[in-house]
Amino acid sequence: MKRGISWLALPLCGLVLTGCVQWDTPSAQSQIFAMDTIMALEVYGKDGQEQVDQAVQTIYELESLWDVTQPGSELWKINHSGGGWTAVSPQTLELIEQSVELGELTQGALDFTAYPGVMAWGFSTQEYQVPSAQMLEEVRPLIDYTKVEVEQGTSKVRLPDGMAIDFGGVAKGYTGQLLAQQLQEGGVTSALLYLGGNVQTVGAKPDGSPWVIGIQDPTSPQQAPLGHISVVDQAVVTSGSYQRYFEENGMRYWHILDPDTAAPARSGLASVTIVGEDGTLCDGLSTALFVMGREKGVEFWRSHPELAFEVIWVEESGQVSITQGLEDSFVFLGEGTVEVIAP
Repeated sequence: MKRGISWLALPLCGLVLTGCVQWDTPSAQSQIFAMDTIMALEVYGKDGQEQVDQAVQTIYELESLWDVTQPGSELWKINHSGGGWTAVSPQTLELIEQSVELGELTQGALDFTAYPGVMAWGFSTQEYQVPSAQMLEEVRPLIDYTKVEVEQGTSKVRLPDGMAIDFGGVAKGYTGQLLAQQLQEGGVTSALLYLGGNVQTVGAKPDGSPWVIGIQDPTSPQQAPLGHISVVDQAVVTSGSYQRYFEENGMRYWHILDPDTAAPARSGLASVTIVGEDGTLCDGLSTALFVMGREKGVEFWRSHPELAFEVIWVEESGQVSITQGLEDSFVFLGEGTVEVIAP
């Protein structure tokens, strides 16, 4: 069995194409392993180290709440409550509510109750296996975000016995957005936050120019860049079949599951990148649009202009499509042509 995880401990300047310029303003940075991935933070300006230290503390605090495999975490308590009510923190309650809303918005393409499926495939323990058809039939009824109950007055959550929730599709997006807000409140006007497959920017680079974020080519065995995108005060989130997977008998199985089948989503896509101001939304939609596939994803984008997000689709064939709002900010470095999707 072959296993693959593309968590690369790369320096920020090599990953996001910032140019590795030495700025005049003081800066601080930190690289940690949290939420099952490499995270790197870079903050420019006064009191940078203090701001970075606070950001790292916030990450660890959220991880302690949401580590689904850690006995005593809030998600662990919810998942082992036997169908009873569980009191949770404001952050957990907020993200549960947002996850339910994203489930409704995407008509279940993003479902944070898919964790029983994740366990069935061994992605939670890295003890990978291809479940039997019978096992998947038993798991499928346990995936249904509409059965999650929230009691706002008491900050309690309940879900039926046997079901389980996980924030794998939204946690890093929410974390990036929260950190950006904290940094801005602390007076930071320029920062770059790399949270695994998520990049969250605060403002522009110190010289006022946009951040230039590299996009990996998911079809390249050499992990070559597909292109790069210029952003200011935005999140850039990618979900792809190359990020976390295993292979058995010549077949690749990735961690992005279709809630309808409890199996890896076979949508014809290799990756989806979402660009927008709302990190949680971008994180959730990167998974949901991967599950939907390109055709349904385009329809979704056209149907929701109020969400103000843009998309880069890379198909398994290598074909690249972008939404019209990225025409001036995306630079394609690959071969062939890029299709531009109009509203």
